[in-house]
Amino acid sequence: MIDSLTRPFRAKAVDDIYINISHFLDHFIMLIFAKAAYDAGQNFGFRYDEIIVYGAAGFVLFGGMAPVAAQLADRFSRSLLMVIFHFGIGFSAILAGLSQSILQLTIAIGGIGIFAAIYHPVGIAMLLKSNKVIGFRLGINGVFGNMGVAAAPLITGILLTVSDWRLCFIIPGLFCLAYGIAFAKALKDDEGITNKAHVNATQSFAPNWKRALAALALSTASGGFIFGAVTFVVPRYFEVSMTNLSTSIAITGLLASLVYAVASFSQIAIGWLIDRYSPKNVLLTMAVGQVIFIYLAAQFNDLALFVAMLLAMCFVFGQIPITDTILARYVPDAWRAKVFSVKFMLNLSIGASVLPVCGLILQNGYTMATLFTLMSVIAILIVVAAIILPQQKSDQRLDHAPTE
Repeated sequence: MIDSLTRPFRAKAVDDIYINISHFLDHFIMLIFAKAAYDAGQNFGFRYDEIIVYGAAGFVLFGGMAPVAAQLADRFSRSLLMVIFHFGIGFSAILAGLSQSILQLTIAIGGIGIFAAIYHPVGIAMLLKSNKVIGFRLGINGVFGNMGVAAAPLITGILLTVSDWRLCFIIPGLFCLAYGIAFAKALKDDEGITNKAHVNATQSFAPNWKRALAALALSTASGGFIFGAVTFVVPRYFEVSMTNLSTSIAITGLLASLVYAVASFSQIAIGWLIDRYSPKNVLLTMAVGQVIFIYLAAQFNDLALFVAMLLAMCFVFGQIPITDTILARYVPDAWRAKVFSVKFMLNLSIGASVLPVCGLILQNGYTMATLFTLMSVIAILIVVAAIILPQQKSDQRLDHAPTE
């Protein structure tokens, strides 16, 4: 019965632009709560440092459900799971906006996390089905994802000034439902999938893959905490540390969005570089940059903070296509969804610890600047990961294997 219902979605493909827009929506929906938490907390009688803990379930599920999504994609199809992704996050967002208690809100945010978990192991695997200029295409995809990060505080801030926190969830939720229909209609037959599947099934892991994946695990774990922290905390950090520039939540939301938007384009440049130069050296450079500029962001206020944060975010976002490209060069297509799921489970589950850690630090009287000092120390682990990562010869790269 299930097989007959899912058969129309088997062996389907979709143009990169649809996968990229889905990446935008994935991060946008996940980060609505980051900006709306303060107002939602007032509605339910909680302080900011208290209510953010209730968002932890969504982030834990965002990472923890990734292996389940990968298994379901292998059992049925990647395209089917991506259709479910759009409708799932759309309905969950609407339910969050309709919540009448903190328990209902927590469950709805958890639902967002469950369905949002589908994108990274499944959507990225669909994107990497084609081996052409992987680094650059991952960079473009990363820009869309981080534009979602950038748009979340901006659009949420605007909606908060004209309405309340509930519409911040309901309107994007309705959009996701409409886009889910458009995505499903855009699916098309994957020409030559039989030959591709045969080639991919005979591929093995590249030499030194265990060492490479160990390095990726270390960089993913530390980078997951840093990415989760900066994307969630920066809008509020700007509100409390840029009072000489503005006290408007819309303006501070705009500044946070500007940082995310500008920094996201670093991924295109980094994607171009890793198609031409050693990912090991590029990763080392990005790691050192994170250590320096995240620390500087903890020292400044107002305009100086804005500049330091912009530079820090360029290095944080720039790391993303590096790790995904390395994975594609060591792991064959038949295993990519599974390995991607483990990678994102590690990345996002550790990122979820940001919320309780932030709440604990703030509740004990420390400032948000302390969080950024901590993140600069954690970034040292990414430097270690870059040192561990092996140099790979061009003829050992799996993304050079023929796909036809």
